[in-house]
Amino acid sequence: MAIKSDIIVHRVDALVAGAGGAGLRAALEAGKQVDTAVITQVFPTRSHTVSAQGGIGASLGNVEQDSWHYHMFDTVKGSDWLGDQDAIEFMCREAPSVVIELEHMGLPFSRMDDGRIYQRAFGGHTSKYGTAAVHRSCAAADRTGHAMLHTLFEECLRCGVKFYNEYYMLQLITNQGHVCGALCWDMIKGGFHLFHAKATLFATGGYARVFTTTSNAHICSGDGASLALRAGLAVQDMEFLQFHPTGILGAGNLITEGVRGEGGFLLNALGQRFMETCAPHEKDLACRDVVSRGIAEELRGGRGCGPKKDHVLLQIHHIGAETIMERLPGIWELTKVFAGVDCTKEPIPVVPTAHYSMGGIPTNRRAEVVVPGADGPETVVPGFYAAGEAACASVHGANRLGTNSLLDLMVFGREGGRRMAQYAQQNETWPDLPENAGKQGLAEVERLVNGGGGVRLGPLMEQLRDDMERHCGVFRTADDLEQLRGKLAAHRAAYAKVGVADKGAAYNLDLIEALELGHMLDVCQAICQGALARQESRGGHYRDDYPQRDDANWHKHTLALLEPDGQARLEYKPVRMQPLSVPTIDLAERKY
Repeated sequence: MAIKSDIIVHRVDALVAGAGGAGLRAALEAGKQVDTAVITQVFPTRSHTVSAQGGIGASLGNVEQDSWHYHMFDTVKGSDWLGDQDAIEFMCREAPSVVIELEHMGLPFSRMDDGRIYQRAFGGHTSKYGTAAVHRSCAAADRTGHAMLHTLFEECLRCGVKFYNEYYMLQLITNQGHVCGALCWDMIKGGFHLFHAKATLFATGGYARVFTTTSNAHICSGDGASLALRAGLAVQDMEFLQFHPTGILGAGNLITEGVRGEGGFLLNALGQRFMETCAPHEKDLACRDVVSRGIAEELRGGRGCGPKKDHVLLQIHHIGAETIMERLPGIWELTKVFAGVDCTKEPIPVVPTAHYSMGGIPTNRRAEVVVPGADGPETVVPGFYAAGEAACASVHGANRLGTNSLLDLMVFGREGGRRMAQYAQQNETWPDLPENAGKQGLAEVERLVNGGGGVRLGPLMEQLRDDMERHCGVFRTADDLEQLRGKLAAHRAAYAKVGVADKGAAYNLDLIEALELGHMLDVCQAICQGALARQESRGGHYRDDYPQRDDANWHKHTLALLEPDGQARLEYKPVRMQPLSVPTIDLAERKY
């Protein structure tokens, strides 16, 4: 069956791509003021934010004294000083207000005995500039993301935001430097839809699905970053990928850091609490990159558990079944289903799992997309915004602190929505569409559907993910990355010969998988070349052959642009070290 090339055009003031936490928060803010539409690959409450478990960080101080200054210090330190300090200050200052705002919307936070929002400890979060423990994560049991999505979706519906569910984005439409919308594919019925918008915001999530062992949903294939690259824009710091320490062995599903925040700890095959050696002060609640490397070192040293010595154990049953079922009911269910373990009675087998993308589409603290241009390295792209894991604000730098992801979604989603509405109101007319708008996305679909199918899609995708895991995981070397670069070139050549078996228009998931694979190849190229070039170890990027942080040469952001041959061209820009209202937190050695 031939794919019809007719394009249905929709015109809206503000277009949001993605219906996770950042997308819904942006749509809610914009939808209060201007005509707003959301396009989303899955039904909004099934977006990947639903997987967020442990909570949202905010210095409410409900358990002990806390302040946004301490939160900012922890975030800068956690980022291994690669985070931009103006954006970090903005996020930490806004944190209490966005949490209270969510509470007033009806998000069902867990409660302390006195009725205030329950807060738990999380890795890397301290008070008094690293000298005391703090409970900063505002939690709805271990289902905070789930509660957040449902709350925001209901608010968006109440405000009249339009939803186009199961629409897959094919192309970012630009004209003379302005972003003017997106071309999409209707996954249910088939057919092309062009959304012509004054302001467009990408909240398309991260790219950790490019690894075999991952906590990410199937949809987290880096589509937004890839489409930005194909539109000639840069992506930033893609080599910084966070491996969460506690993924379920064999499945990769996340076991929230909240388990360790509630008193859980890690054990090797000798029954040793090895994090007491790796991070003598913070121990099991050190930052995620530190704990992941601690686990990986145990496995490399032959101290892993089980007959294959391929995992360590996370013990939580000592805090009691009643506490677990009250505060961590989702974890009990996950471990029962995916590990066959009752965590109220026995430890959980865990390994590091690819979890969070620190890199993404570069933005300033107003969620405006910025690229090198006439106004320097941070020239604003008119009409284009990004928020959440798709963006790189950069508040997480080289390593994200737990609970700061949901905070990022709420702060920059709200800010992005606010800015979109202002931009749409200031511009009465829509930007002109280019001639043959959407031609590139339409041609890609036709190529895949009409292709001969000489190369099978599934094996190619699995090989790509295996190669990323083997050569670009927790530990990296130049030799490994050079091998990966060669393999990526071969995978790209093979992808040019891919054709989908399903030639139909309706619910053609074969087509969607093929499109996702193309996006993953773009993302992998940027990760690989950024990692190969960066000859230092910082946060989530650890080079065995360059084990030290090198501020003299590498205290800078990586920008990657896509060349016509599929290679990435790298440029660099400075880290913004000047906060908005407080002194700079100077570079220092990072210890836990």
